[in-house]
Amino acid sequence: MGARTTCTPSIIGGIINVEAQLEQQVAKKGLTVGVNDDISFGQSLILGLQHVLAMDVYVPPFIIATAIGMSSPDAASLIQSTFLGAGIASLIQVLFFLKLPVCQGPSFVPIGAIVGIYLGSGGMASVLGSSIAGALAITLLGFTGIYKHIVRHYIPTIVSGTIIMIVGLTLLPSAFNSNIYVASEALSINQNILLATITAATLILFSMLGEYFTNLGKVFRISSVIIALAIGSLAASFMGGLDFSPVAEASWLSMPKLAFFDYGLTFDVSAILTMLIIYMVLLAETTGTWYAVSAVTGEDVSDEQINNGVIGEGIGCLLAALVGTTPVTGYSTNAGIISITGVASKKVFVMASVWFILFSFVGKLSALIHAIPSSVIGGVFAVVCVIIMLSGFRVIKNEEFTERELYIIGVPLIVAIGLLFMPAEVKQSAPQFIQYLLDSPIALSAIVAVVMNKLIPKEKIVRS
Repeated sequence: MGARTTCTPSIIGGIINVEAQLEQQVAKKGLTVGVNDDISFGQSLILGLQHVLAMDVYVPPFIIATAIGMSSPDAASLIQSTFLGAGIASLIQVLFFLKLPVCQGPSFVPIGAIVGIYLGSGGMASVLGSSIAGALAITLLGFTGIYKHIVRHYIPTIVSGTIIMIVGLTLLPSAFNSNIYVASEALSINQNILLATITAATLILFSMLGEYFTNLGKVFRISSVIIALAIGSLAASFMGGLDFSPVAEASWLSMPKLAFFDYGLTFDVSAILTMLIIYMVLLAETTGTWYAVSAVTGEDVSDEQINNGVIGEGIGCLLAALVGTTPVTGYSTNAGIISITGVASKKVFVMASVWFILFSFVGKLSALIHAIPSSVIGGVFAVVCVIIMLSGFRVIKNEEFTERELYIIGVPLIVAIGLLFMPAEVKQSAPQFIQYLLDSPIALSAIVAVVMNKLIPKEKIVRS
């Protein structure tokens, strides 16, 4: 797949012929193509696919479907609906609201709550009804303009940089525990570790070629993610771990299930209150994603963008629920891939949105992306997480590091690491509301960073 698409002469020519003037404009940001720069259709097609492949968006619906015992057809429909919701929500954010290179995808945060609502309050009708109510509340929060004031007064550079570091740090264990340190019928843990290593090494190699060679090296850097996935998948095939039979069995065209037509809607008060809490946690996390993208692109996030982003988040989640899927949020994975490839053009993210929508209707495409071994995706994901974490350090490196700043940065990191290693029985013994926060190290650590920044005085108080 990767070799066939990256060797098309017209596409390579389009990549090489990026105008020198644009390169000079974005060179200071470490980018090849800036946020508002134009690129060829072929290039955006490939680069959009890279983001889709690296985002691993089918995992949350797969976990939910397994936990609630969905049949295989229903699980497949949920995954298709997830692709459709992600594509629509991404288009909304990139083109109309946030207007930054960020893709929306299904959040891991609501998984536990969704399973609880499904099993206790009336199935998918209640899940989707509460999701719609929560999305409307978030949209209203954006329209009132309250959220931008919260960000302006409570999230200065020292806090935003810390949140970005925490985003990368807390995602890293998932790369290993959910993708690499696992065994399957075809691949052992040792084989998966080897595949992840091969994929990560390939990604780094081709990304660095762009630093040392001006023409072909730049092509390799831009396409480094898809090349790494292709080589990792090729290595997996030699190990007997690449199975294309589900692709052959999948239908070409199929329809996802929609809220009104296939599930119905139920508005349960307790489910709605639960989802409102979930959405507030999602906002804290997605704000960290916006700052991460801002850090790697060099584009400042204005108060107006923050406000519009909240509106876009709410509308995106509303439409995601209407097409039959769970809440979506901005993926920080995109920030890491932008840093690796040096391409931040919004046109790429429009094409990524189109890919998502295509995957939702073309069964064979969905099956093809699902066929990539999890360890191969994990190899890319691990590198991306480290880059996000270091992007946060880049944001705060110019700050004056007094003892106050060390605590503001250090204590939230301690909280994040502590939550990552917290035993399951400790979480389960807490009240349900607290469990939601404990399941989201990013949100809780961000709250700690905000509180410490406000509580610790900036200047020493001298008493006579």
